[in-house]
Amino acid sequence: MLVHMKVDFSKKVIDWDGFGFNYVETAQTTDYCKDPQDYGGFSILPEEKRREILELVFGDNGLKPNTIKMFLDPFHQDAEHCNQPGLGNISQKNYDHQTATAWMRYFVKEGYRISCEKGRPYQILTTLYGPPPFMTKQHFMRGRDLDPEYREELAKYITSWILYLRDAEGLPVKYASIHNEGEDYNRWPENGESGNIGTGHDYNLYWTPEAVAEFLPLLKKVLEENGCGEIGVTPGETSNWTRFSHWGYANEIANRPESLKAIGLITSHGFSGGLMAQPGYGDHRSAGADCIRERRPDLHSWVTSTSWSRMDAEFVYQLYENIYCAKNNSIIPWAGIQRPTKWVGGDPNPGNAIQVNEDGSFTIRDGYYYYKQVCPVGQAGMYAAQTYSTDTTCCVMAFAQNHTDSPNAFIVVNTSSEEARCSLSLFSCGDRFEVSRTSPAEHCVPLPAVFPKDGELFYLAPPNSVTTFVEKNA
Repeated sequence: MLVHMKVDFSKKVIDWDGFGFNYVETAQTTDYCKDPQDYGGFSILPEEKRREILELVFGDNGLKPNTIKMFLDPFHQDAEHCNQPGLGNISQKNYDHQTATAWMRYFVKEGYRISCEKGRPYQILTTLYGPPPFMTKQHFMRGRDLDPEYREELAKYITSWILYLRDAEGLPVKYASIHNEGEDYNRWPENGESGNIGTGHDYNLYWTPEAVAEFLPLLKKVLEENGCGEIGVTPGETSNWTRFSHWGYANEIANRPESLKAIGLITSHGFSGGLMAQPGYGDHRSAGADCIRERRPDLHSWVTSTSWSRMDAEFVYQLYENIYCAKNNSIIPWAGIQRPTKWVGGDPNPGNAIQVNEDGSFTIRDGYYYYKQVCPVGQAGMYAAQTYSTDTTCCVMAFAQNHTDSPNAFIVVNTSSEEARCSLSLFSCGDRFEVSRTSPAEHCVPLPAVFPKDGELFYLAPPNSVTTFVEKNA
């Protein structure tokens, strides 16, 4: 099939904050003492293997992510250690921020150290998985409803974690997100009598649009009262952008001045009907973010989780749609390092990047190489450049230098089972590009450099392939 493509590096689609990564430690266990879950698996690896993984992610020849997600699990506080009334009254003696987070913190701190040494941007978003059980009306793990009596205490719970990460660990936390797929009411029975532990879901609390809008200014106030006014608050992370817009979350925030003023970033997960064909999942869309940006055009938008799923060319195509259709400034895929045996009910992301094995080894999966085709070349400070393609099974994404040290680059994605004959028109770029490709038979294989003539280039894209072209001065 013949596909006409265009890339214009002079035309900005959206500012780019970089691709991301995250390490998930405790996601499901109901009792950390009995089952100290480490989904990332660093706890069973020797130090030399951990270092190898850190190099694969943060090293010069690695992914080089710019945005990092850290979860706040429910095990940092019990009912006997609540703070006194007053938004600024937070005692760190009331929290245990170390026990359930050791390996996540290790990964993030080492990643920060390496990134600083290399001079790369690095910023952290932390997301509340769910509150301690005593803060829910049900008083058990994954209790559905927040007890109104503990609204301020929950805001302090989040703030104390940020204080710890910033002051004790020296980490550059920039955003605080209030929930992880808390819109999905189907995860509880109608009366909320059980938390459905053991069915494969992670920790949640049910957040209505009204509850989100009301909590945002409270959390912002608690952060300010405790010297964290620089932290941007996000409205949590619905499962997809369709739910964020269609289920009322965006409108509720946009229509409340105090909520609109409180937020510092728009967030959602980026799962779609293409990857997860089930009710409630639609396409990638910017409607919700646009609704808020009409009133707050300064706000960026991040995808804070999207499925590795098959982790192939289709996955990279979903990254394209999250940028060009949903207008996101960053994408953080779900759990790049996984120990599949530790996920209750079977691993939902079999196509992950790096798999930790029970014998203390690890495997670099195909997904790592597909992600490596895009993550290093889309660095923070660049912008996504204008592109088009005449075939819906193929796309081209591009990142423009934009006064950074990162060179212009474009990526051709062919999700079809046929070879694509790509006729490319390139604008505002050089005349030499270095090339690498990942396909079912190749892992980031270097190819001969190409030299566009008068901005025109012809390329044969193999089936299910992702090919990266990085501008180099002749």
